[in-house]
Amino acid sequence: MEPSEIVRKLWDATQARNWAGVGELLADDLVVEWPVTGERIVGRENYVSVNAEYPEGWSIRVLRIVADGEEVVSEVEVPHESMGLFRVASFWTIRGGKIVRGREYWTEPGSETSPEWRAPYVQRV
Repeated sequence: MEPSEIVRKLWDATQARNWAGVGELLADDLVVEWPVTGERIVGRENYVSVNAEYPEGWSIRVLRIVADGEEVVSEVEVPHESMGLFRVASFWTIRGGKIVRGREYWTEPGSETSPEWRAPYVQRV
């Protein structure tokens, strides 16, 4: 299976709440970092549990997946019924058909205010 297909299956299995299916795509010693919140998830079981325990009300929409060999980048939109809209840019490393590393940047669109000095140069989206 191509690395981009593995990442696509990861998001599909997550959307389906197929936690066993998510686990099958991950290396035992997986490490995923979340720099925005300063967290590191070590191990397949912990990654699956963090996602399985997340409060319900969310869905996943994959916006794009770009692969370069064993490195895959995905951009995903995650609307939540009560918490609002989230976006995540994820950088995955695939080896031997398993996800071995990840770095995910979770954010809420519009949650930061742009500085006034940039106003003449930008358009609000």
